[in-house]
Amino acid sequence: MASFSDIQRVVNGEGHFAPYNHITVTRIEGREADGTLEIRPESLNPMGIVHGGALVALADTVAGCAAFTCGRVCVTLDCSMQYLAPGTGSQIHCLATPKKLGKTILVYDAVLTNDQGQTVATGTYTFFAKETRIEDAPF
Repeated sequence: MASFSDIQRVVNGEGHFAPYNHITVTRIEGREADGTLEIRPESLNPMGIVHGGALVALADTVAGCAAFTCGRVCVTLDCSMQYLAPGTGSQIHCLATPKKLGKTILVYDAVLTNDQGQTVATGTYTFFAKETRIEDAPF
């Protein structure tokens, strides 16, 4: 039987996408989730700022964990990101909060900030809640 702490443990587990990309989910609680991207040389684009794809990966991972709070396994249907400032510093933080929670379609807002609290990007993430309950998920 999977719990939110099980989901967090699996997502952050060795050999999975998140840790390979220096992403850590730090909290799944209520209908929200938090996470961080540790900025490493491989996170940067040729201009020396965090690559937009790394920001999307952080937001999708964190918002996906937040979507799981509906009690069912969720998959991403769509996302859009707005890049507002260069990603610099040592970490990017992401907070995912619900915008619309339907029966099968869930929409989350993601706000990404740098070490100084400046908003680097915002995104909207849409998820489909499958029939599989997290208690029955294979993790």
